[in-house]
Amino acid sequence: MTMRNNLRRIRTWELALTAAVMALPLIPTAPTVEGFAFIRPAHAEEKKLDTSRLVSVGGDITEIVYALGEESRLIARDTTSIYPEAALKLPNVGYMRALSPEGILAMNPTAIIAVEGSGPQEALTVLKNASVPFETVPSAFTRDGIIAKIDRVGTLLGVPDKAKALEEKVAADLEAAIADAEKRPEAERKRVLFILSAQNGRIMASGTGTAADGIVKLAGAINAVGAFPGYKPLTDEAIIEAKPDIILMMNRGDGAGTKNEDLLAQPAIALTPAAEKKAIIRMDGVYLLGFGPRTAAAARELNTAIYGG
Repeated sequence: MTMRNNLRRIRTWELALTAAVMALPLIPTAPTVEGFAFIRPAHAEEKKLDTSRLVSVGGDITEIVYALGEESRLIARDTTSIYPEAALKLPNVGYMRALSPEGILAMNPTAIIAVEGSGPQEALTVLKNASVPFETVPSAFTRDGIIAKIDRVGTLLGVPDKAKALEEKVAADLEAAIADAEKRPEAERKRVLFILSAQNGRIMASGTGTAADGIVKLAGAINAVGAFPGYKPLTDEAIIEAKPDIILMMNRGDGAGTKNEDLLAQPAIALTPAAEKKAIIRMDGVYLLGFGPRTAAAARELNTAIYGG
């Protein structure tokens, strides 16, 4: 497979990323820096899964499988699973929110592991009623949510010791990143407006309980529009009142997104502190919003982009 083919697949996912982000469940996102407080649930009584032929749905789930060193079990993945690059060599069963039961079952899997938010519900019903075990992994946009996700995947794969080692490593990395971010006084923290899309002049922004809200907080910044849950279109008045210091967006990489100059030319955006300083940050969407093993690195990178090195 050539790099050109890899890039084409990545861009296909990036075009669907906006819809994927909006479909993610809304979870409280207050970060914690306490000790490693996550309590491993007792899964010992669960029937052991045969995961020798595994279909993974969700980029974070696939990334965790690779981080556990259990990628040899994978026979297929969904469109959002583009990291690590080796995952692109696996057959693609489609977009996580538009799954085809026939396509997945045709792979002859022994188990399916999907992240919360996969769908549609009709497809999930068919898959859950099939003879193949179907397991859903909860998703929360916090430090503890990431650790719980790793624990659950490790339990389902039957490798709790590997999962514990990865949990400890990821938890320590997250705690260090959060501690560094929290050294900044509240009065010095910048207001960040995450814009999911800006089509036809309509600004769709992140409120609370989203992956964007979670990563902004982990990076030691303030969500500029934290008064509502989920993603909503903003009025011009709301944008001006938000007074964002920074505008954060996903870097689609295909040239199809709103260009910086076009965004800054929008009347309401033009009146913000972010526009005055032309302060727009773009990051890879899967990396920024994935809430998997790389989230600490993403939080650090975002913190540096917001406040400088």
